[in-house]
Amino acid sequence: MRPVHTALAVLVAAVWGFNFVVIEIGLGHFPPLLLSALRFLVAALPAVFFVGRPKAAWKWIIAVGVALGIAKFGLLFTGMAAGMPAGLSSLVLQVQSVFTAVLASLVLRERPGRVRIAGMAVALAGIAVAAVDGGTSGPVLGFTLVVAAAACWGVSNVLTRKASPPDALNFMVWVCTVPVLPLFALSLLLEGPERDLAALRGLDWSGVAVIAYVAWVSTVFGFGAWNHLLKRYPASSVAPFSLLVPVFGMSSAALVLGEEVSGLRWVAALLLVGGVGMTSLAPARAGTRTEAAEGGAAADVAAAAVSAGSPPAAAAASPAP
Repeated sequence: MRPVHTALAVLVAAVWGFNFVVIEIGLGHFPPLLLSALRFLVAALPAVFFVGRPKAAWKWIIAVGVALGIAKFGLLFTGMAAGMPAGLSSLVLQVQSVFTAVLASLVLRERPGRVRIAGMAVALAGIAVAAVDGGTSGPVLGFTLVVAAAACWGVSNVLTRKASPPDALNFMVWVCTVPVLPLFALSLLLEGPERDLAALRGLDWSGVAVIAYVAWVSTVFGFGAWNHLLKRYPASSVAPFSLLVPVFGMSSAALVLGEEVSGLRWVAALLLVGGVGMTSLAPARAGTRTEAAEGGAAADVAAAAVSAGSPPAAAAASPAP
């Protein structure tokens, strides 16, 4: 990769890593489900009027919108609101690669090779270490919700690969329209109209900046830049930069929010990042659907980079079955 494009890939990873800090700040302004609804609303409008009609089947748009927008982001934001630290969230969410690999083996018949299986074991060991660290420094409920969010993300990754959308940007913009009304409804039901109205009435420049960042900087700029890189270079060259996301997430959370990064958390980070790298970048096993598995492996890591708040558009843009 050219130096300017390498710098761009690192910048995108930093943007997505810092997004967890922005989400943490945003949760001080909005209830979690309301914040998630606003994020998708602003990300979808006015873009939906410029991308044209959907180019993928509505069943895939709705399925990914539910799994990613409602389930994954709803659980992630709620888990962080329950006390899960931003830095630890950016790390734990990377286990989505393991869920994706397992689901792909069950649904897409992609048999993982020995290296990928070893990578899943290493990543799960990292989750176990992170759970021990979280048990001493954070709530169990928040940790569990973020792990559940990673599982839902794995589901959305497999659905995206099944959909194989011909236009990633068009697909993602329409996916962003799906969660808006359900999330607003869930927020009214679970968080209450009084709390939602109080948050909207108290909206200040800080709250506006949060919504603008998670919707436009993290999603629009992040996805646009990542997709630009994927069009110029092989996914296997671009995808490894996504492993920097939890590094930037943990570092920025420590610098901006004052989160303590324990020795256990660094051990968990090394295990998770190493395991995700092994799981996602391992070559396909002989005798399987080689092209699909290789494209999906790169897509898994490309999708991992959007854990900071962007949909898995990068996965859709990389080689797919």
